[in-house]
Amino acid sequence: MKLGSSGAYGAACLALGPQAARRLILTGTPAPNGARDLESLLSFVWPGHGKRVVSDAVGGGDLVYASTVLRPLFTRTTKKELGLPEITTRLRYVDLPPLHREIYEALKGNPTARSGDLELLGKAVLRLLMAATSPALITQGATQNEPLAFQVPPLEPPVNDSLGALLQNLPKYELSPKYEQAVKIVAENAAANRKTLVWSSFVRSITTLESLLQPFKPAVVHGGTPNRDEEIRRFREDPECQVLISNPATLGEGISLHHWCHDALYVDRDFMAGRFLQSLDRIHRLGLAKDTETRVTILAARGTVDEVVARRLEMKLDFMGGILNDPAVQQLGDLQEEDGETIGGMNSEDVRAVLAHLNE
Repeated sequence: MKLGSSGAYGAACLALGPQAARRLILTGTPAPNGARDLESLLSFVWPGHGKRVVSDAVGGGDLVYASTVLRPLFTRTTKKELGLPEITTRLRYVDLPPLHREIYEALKGNPTARSGDLELLGKAVLRLLMAATSPALITQGATQNEPLAFQVPPLEPPVNDSLGALLQNLPKYELSPKYEQAVKIVAENAAANRKTLVWSSFVRSITTLESLLQPFKPAVVHGGTPNRDEEIRRFREDPECQVLISNPATLGEGISLHHWCHDALYVDRDFMAGRFLQSLDRIHRLGLAKDTETRVTILAARGTVDEVVARRLEMKLDFMGGILNDPAVQQLGDLQEEDGETIGGMNSEDVRAVLAHLNE
């Protein structure tokens, strides 16, 4: 629907709108990508007027004024009005180890003397998102979703090998700092008898985390999981199962885990603000006790596309929270960076932000 006339469903809705006596839209994320989403929705709700009203309201850049103008056209119950305890969010940056950094820069288009043709693999946003976690995720394994096998302790990388050869064997030489942090956080939570919901966008990353988190009897849900209900049941009911690993595309909505889990960890994120909000709601929703502490940690690799994603999501959440007069949504964009801690859904502004990153 938010695509409006440029999408098949949106175009059909806009055509049906004037024929209806009453028009109603239900959405939890009305404007994850900005004003254009609102224009499409209100063009349906108020044919012939909605798009202009939105354009006039937000054109001046004053979101408080825009919210006042648009308020008669929507109603919203905030989490604060529902009495939900606040959510604690933190952004934890990690620094890439030397070989990881060199490979990432080559994929980004900044080759070194030993890069060879490695940079030809990069400059695709999904590859960059994978490479910020581990460049080895973009290599071919024995199977499509074969987990990365990290060497412990790591070996010294051969000095004379090309980056392409080093990439093929990267897990032997360096452990991904994001995975290292993920294991640490899950272990700390488990020691405090707190279960953890771990999010990653890529199936191979999920299977890698499943292997690394074996001591915590992980449950795993992704698009190819044949027994999704059993995995979720095990996470909820089995005290030995301390972690559930999934991706927002599969488990971002339609499931409630807030009675069993109060910690979420994002190993990576994409540009889809709506999906991010929906995934947060798996553990932060109506029914929580007043004294529940809900904690969300987001990992980001310094100097990578992760920083671009964080900035773009902050802007999108700030816009949506301003329009809805909901500070809680804005707060999710304004993450607190921890001191001393070392895909899809892109719009035109996201693309420009990534291009600027590539040109740095």
